[in-house]
Amino acid sequence: MRIGILTGGGDCPGENAVIRAVVKKAEKYGYSVFGIKRGWLGLITGEVEPLTHFSVSGILPRGGTIIGTSRTNPLKKEEDIQKVMTHIKKFELHSLITIGGEDTLGVAKKFYDRGVNIVGIPKTIDNDLSGTDYTFGFDTAVSIATEAIDRLHTTAESHDRVMVIEVMGRHAGWIATVAGIAGGADCILIPEKPFDIDNVCEIIHKRHKRGRRFSIIVVAEGAVPVKGTRLIAQDESVDAFGHIRLGGVGNIIGKEIEKRTGFETRVTILGHIQRGGTPTAFDRVLATRYGVAAVELIKKGEFGKMVALKGNKIVGVTLEEAIAKLKTVDLELYDIAEIFFG
Repeated sequence: MRIGILTGGGDCPGENAVIRAVVKKAEKYGYSVFGIKRGWLGLITGEVEPLTHFSVSGILPRGGTIIGTSRTNPLKKEEDIQKVMTHIKKFELHSLITIGGEDTLGVAKKFYDRGVNIVGIPKTIDNDLSGTDYTFGFDTAVSIATEAIDRLHTTAESHDRVMVIEVMGRHAGWIATVAGIAGGADCILIPEKPFDIDNVCEIIHKRHKRGRRFSIIVVAEGAVPVKGTRLIAQDESVDAFGHIRLGGVGNIIGKEIEKRTGFETRVTILGHIQRGGTPTAFDRVLATRYGVAAVELIKKGEFGKMVALKGNKIVGVTLEEAIAKLKTVDLELYDIAEIFFG
């Protein structure tokens, strides 16, 4: 049996751990694994290479993905759909393992509907994929963001500054909320709860009146102000799936805070730092479990499913369930964070 594996969308710590686990587990059953280069683009262009025991040696702690990735949507053109189907047949791929978030797995669902044997693995640092308790990569991103908050905390206190830290989170503020709680943020702004800049400034003023002359404000990139104001974007360009490229809301908030309060304010945008580098132990183990479970689903012939973490068990859920809706922040968790605002 020949299994193809691809990673789509943004890179994510733990992808190599998945690839390693798939190759190792597949070897136990005598299956061959083929890496598809640059996500769905590799199935359009026919960039496929065998993955062996040697190929995956030493990649467990490495960030990124050894087979590359891209934000390619093969469903935009009928000719690309046909190229994908042709290359699956040409390389005699019995099944595909697709590692990605809602976009990658949404494409996987469409090809499953066309008769392709597909198993999905949830990958996104935003942790916003329904059907699973956790996606791998999230824990690493939170750890990086928390460390950044800790470091900015000390310089903020030394200089009596307001520090605005922008983290990733287009539609869901999981990273901002969890890292904000862990890092002792004085205010957290997330997409799920539109913010009032006057309230943010009031929190900062109250801290100053109590003698706390510095503040830490954590902002998710998709945070929006009240009254339905549109997302603040870098530009008007969009990716292959029609998403506006975000980033920059932290700068806007930082300028507003300084203008309204008169307090010196600095902005740090973590950006792709959150995606890079060595995955945490949690993400390595979770990614490994996902990779092993994906091969097991293939062996059982259970296609059209995504492996998922439910409690402490790895289970299979349908791709339809996996992409049904975004998993946004539980506002009970945000309520806990608000206790410490100011």
